[in-house]
Amino acid sequence: MKEIFHPPVLLNESIEFLKAKEGGVFVDATLGGGGHTEAILEANPKNRVIAIDRDEEAIDRAIKRLERFGDRFSVYHANFAQIGVVLDEEGINFVDGILFDLGVSHFQLRGDRGFSLWKDDLLDMRMDRSQKLTAADIVNTLPERELARIIYRYGEERFSRKIAREIVKRRREKPIKTTLELAKIVEAVIPKKLWAGKKKHPATKTFQAIRIYVNRELENLEEAIPEAANRLKAGGRIVVITFHSLEDRIVKKLLKERGDLETITKKPVLPSEKEVAVNPAARSAKLRAAEKFSTVHI
Repeated sequence: MKEIFHPPVLLNESIEFLKAKEGGVFVDATLGGGGHTEAILEANPKNRVIAIDRDEEAIDRAIKRLERFGDRFSVYHANFAQIGVVLDEEGINFVDGILFDLGVSHFQLRGDRGFSLWKDDLLDMRMDRSQKLTAADIVNTLPERELARIIYRYGEERFSRKIAREIVKRRREKPIKTTLELAKIVEAVIPKKLWAGKKKHPATKTFQAIRIYVNRELENLEEAIPEAANRLKAGGRIVVITFHSLEDRIVKKLLKERGDLETITKKPVLPSEKEVAVNPAARSAKLRAAEKFSTVHI
């Protein structure tokens, strides 16, 4: 049976901003299901994509999907902050475009990796299963103050202190091992009047915070954007799709600070109502893009 792939977010916009139809060498820094890479390769028969992903399971699925493109596609199990290392391995100094599609993939949310708070799995949340640190380690070992800091900093959760206090109280009784255990702890802390009857689970921000911390998502992003900009040709473009305000603020700041980039999206590009209707996961997506100057502007 043919595998059904989740539709990539802001696909047409990504191809347009990357100028993929003009042909060139591109980096898909977040391969995921391979939808963006597939569209780039289809945009011009001369296109080549070097893809990166931290998730070996995602890589295995994408290789099957993209095998028809032969040596026009290559993929590396790596962190996207290692773009420079990957391109050095390929023997390529500069590329025509680099795409980042941040956040959690459809497969990760629907798998058994502990990313979803709607089903009972072990607290894992590792995008790269070769790393040791898991969500369970965070929840069961960090001091209360550090837990509160993480939940507030990465989840922007105003009940962070109460949540951290309750987590520490519960783990004294027994270790917190599963997603539903953690979700119920958070649910018990946040006043019901604030979430009852709403689609968004009250533990969403806490789960986001722990996932970001486990995977060092923001730190990696802060390293990756400058490295990507360094590897763009003059006239090359970087396109970044974010899914929450923390990511978007970092991307906006890093693109603006570069003396060799011109932001070409004065405001973030949002998905159309039609796209959101077909793919509700796109509703919080924002796309920003920048182009490399031929000379440094001061």
